[in-house]
Amino acid sequence: MIAQAQSLTTAWNYSQEDRLLHVLPLHHIHGTINAILAPLLSGSTIEFIFPFNATAVWTRFAAPFLPTPTSLSKITFFTVVPTVYNRLIATFPDLPSEVQAAARAAISPENLRLNISGSAALPTPTKKKWADLSNGNILLERYGMTEVGMALSCGLDNADRVDASVGWPLPSVEVRLVDTETHEVIVPGEELSSDGKERHGEIQLRGPTIFKEYWMNPTATAKEHVEGEDGKGPWFKTGDVAVRRDVPTAGRSDQPWAKGPMYFILGRLSADIIKSGGEKISALEVERELLSLPQVAECAVVAVPSGKWGHKVGAVVMLTPMGMTAGRNGGRWSPLDMRKAMKEKLAGYKVPQIMKVVDDIPRNAMGKSKFCPFSGSMWTVASVV
Repeated sequence: MIAQAQSLTTAWNYSQEDRLLHVLPLHHIHGTINAILAPLLSGSTIEFIFPFNATAVWTRFAAPFLPTPTSLSKITFFTVVPTVYNRLIATFPDLPSEVQAAARAAISPENLRLNISGSAALPTPTKKKWADLSNGNILLERYGMTEVGMALSCGLDNADRVDASVGWPLPSVEVRLVDTETHEVIVPGEELSSDGKERHGEIQLRGPTIFKEYWMNPTATAKEHVEGEDGKGPWFKTGDVAVRRDVPTAGRSDQPWAKGPMYFILGRLSADIIKSGGEKISALEVERELLSLPQVAECAVVAVPSGKWGHKVGAVVMLTPMGMTAGRNGGRWSPLDMRKAMKEKLAGYKVPQIMKVVDDIPRNAMGKSKFCPFSGSMWTVASVV
């Protein structure tokens, strides 16, 4: 835990001048390491608002910038999950005009030093809406899990906050990709296969921030580790799949760890990589493109069993008010409308073949979807196109 906090302090520059607004649950590493231990060890101040209330958060952000004098200091550091940003964006128009003006000043780059999104994939539209609302404050994305703390992060420079990327290995963290098909380590420079396709690899980690073992469970510990060939210790198998890409516009800051090819998470090997007709499809990529459509409020992309293809891509969606009237002849947006819109964004084999419209997508406390695609007869009334 100390190593994790030190790594984050080096990467994100926590200091005594920081004041962090904490609205996260305390049972998760995001809320404990990132938002309590690391700032406390750096001498930062932490304020709590719990349970989360969007109006209370906006009011606190705005307080130092309202015309009426206040003794409260400005918030400089904010780290939450995408659903919190979505809720803040949605409730902003309901604020009084003077609170809106103060809140926009509060979350602008010159006042809110760092705004971070994590624990679930950040939809690109959310990132853009927050940037527009905050006068150009770009959300920083990172990747971590309970066993390892934070492992990858985008840099502090705005040019290093590339859409859909989680950046580079954090200080003291070793990362490698192991090809999901050949089980070979994907060495730098060999990110493409012989036929020119990107090689998908499981993220494996080691270093002082990585946990030692599962408590009193040597079987699980052995299963999730693989010994390194260099004698420097075992690698932890995260079960998450990523690709590594060169981004010419990024990696030019003075942060020495934020250099080289960037990592892009495709999802969990067990759930988010859909194999259809011999192709591997990232559910997170499809979700990101669906969420960019004005007809879609929320979505979850899942694998649906198919005798012919192994699996096919299915989409569970909540529609926006526009989506309720954006279909043919003014009706509800349909699977055919969805496929037509998505064909302009994705290769044909990635476009969902099945769509189910729902009123709610259950999520856990950290904003992750709890949809179980194979429960009951969920797909029996889905439209197939």
